[in-house]
Amino acid sequence: MFAPAAALLIASLAALGGDRGVDDPRNVVEPLETVEKLWDEGTFTEGGATAADGSVLFSDVGDRVMRFNPSTGETTTFREPSGRANGMIFDVHGRLIVAEGANSGGGRRISITELDGSCRTLADGFEGKRFNSPNDVAVDRKGRVYFSDPRYVGDEPRELSFEAVFRIDPDGRVARLATTAQKPNGLVVSPDGRTLYVADNGPDRRALIALDLDDKGDVSRPRVIHDFGAAPGADGLTVATDGRIVAATPEGAVVFSAEGRRLALIPTPEPAANVEFGGDGGRILYILAGKSLYRIPTTMTGFHVKGS
Repeated sequence: MFAPAAALLIASLAALGGDRGVDDPRNVVEPLETVEKLWDEGTFTEGGATAADGSVLFSDVGDRVMRFNPSTGETTTFREPSGRANGMIFDVHGRLIVAEGANSGGGRRISITELDGSCRTLADGFEGKRFNSPNDVAVDRKGRVYFSDPRYVGDEPRELSFEAVFRIDPDGRVARLATTAQKPNGLVVSPDGRTLYVADNGPDRRALIALDLDDKGDVSRPRVIHDFGAAPGADGLTVATDGRIVAATPEGAVVFSAEGRRLALIPTPEPAANVEFGGDGGRILYILAGKSLYRIPTTMTGFHVKGS
């Protein structure tokens, strides 16, 4: 099934030909390619993580993790309940890292699923206080986990007076990172491991922030590389091998240069919440939007951390 509004826009641009401006989807997809709806039975889809076998895991924040099999086209339940799973990613060892949020049944933790299928808590608090509602996760080649901890939903009393980005080291130590984000959401590490990108949806600023990452996983030199102004900001993020950033927004998937210049928009019929590359050499972009899972072939190649 194709998404009519997005298909019409891309097809119209292809018919017009001529120069390609900012937001032209043909900057990142072939003419006439359209977003394809794969599944639409969710409550609110999020996350997105490509497994070694090519399947794509994603969150249905209604409290389950789903699994899409590209070979069969089937979407099945991977885990239920999920601890209100939100963002997720596979680490350098192939283990599934999940940000479990707040609200009824929420784990308020970062969990890790080992290769044998067992699941345990990686971290659930900072300096003796429970996390607000872990939202999204990123990893680096050295096994460190970075995650955002805002609070959007959930009636549980807050123990932390701030919303921040944290790092979990391989030895389990949790460190707070000074990102300047007021309400951090999506985040991702650049392919060279030298930059951490954070989507900020704070009350005073909606922006994409870049920070230098050093060998210890510490950050410095926070800078806004894209200011969304009065428009809604970005949710989940992913990156291509050449450093381009793909951000989920209410418009769809927006592609930015590594410096924050807006390059293209892939429109979606429902507001996009997260994005993930997979399939066909990593060139398929999966988009979690509304209650659905979409995909579209691109001319980009997604980056995933792999073991040596």
